[in-house]
Amino acid sequence: MASLATCHSSLDCYFEALATAERRAQHSFFDQHIVEDRELGYFALDEGDYNALPAHLAARVVHTVHGAMLDEF
Repeated sequence: MASLATCHSSLDCYFEALATAERRAQHSFFDQHIVEDRELGYFALDEGDYNALPAHLAARVVHTVHGAMLDEF
């Protein structure tokens, strides 16, 4: 699931996407990626929405927050 927020600056969009990714990662097995887009700015993308990230998205990932849930118990 991608999350978009209304931001006034590129930096605001990045930190909003980072907060969303960190919040989601606490409750997910999947990595949360912050993706840069020319039109949208930055947005958080859940790796679980794709089997593998398509090359056009993987090339634009600027930060990854690893999923915090473990499947070991």
